[in-house]
Amino acid sequence: MINQFNYPAILTKQEEGGYLVRFPDFPEAITQGNTKEQALIEAADCLEEAIANRIEMKLDIPTPSHLKKGQHLVLLHTTFAAKTALYLAMREQQWTNTLLAKKLNCDEKEVRRLLNPHYNSKLPRIEEALQILGKRLRIEIVSCI
Repeated sequence: MINQFNYPAILTKQEEGGYLVRFPDFPEAITQGNTKEQALIEAADCLEEAIANRIEMKLDIPTPSHLKKGQHLVLLHTTFAAKTALYLAMREQQWTNTLLAKKLNCDEKEVRRLLNPHYNSKLPRIEEALQILGKRLRIEIVSCI
């Protein structure tokens, strides 16, 4: 499983003003903003909510499609991306929350919290769970400019 968790977004200038944001990989995710900058901030929140909903519904999370000309890249926040990676690793290996809890030597409720996108889990614990599943968390720092 290699997943960058960077998804392309399409910004469309609206006649009435502002920008509409859509995601090719998440047809259900649509948002808007008055400026490009605001639209991209809203896009990150919208994308995370779409993924959180898919995790809650136990649905697939698509691999990001390739960025095309004119599209903008929207990145998940670090902890959110780690939780998404954990969810995907568990699905890939068909592990249950109970099995992971046994391997982590914890209560199953802790695994549910690790998978809950809205719960503020500690990154080292998510990393530990990923390692048990045979995955490594890799963080890359890039220039914003």
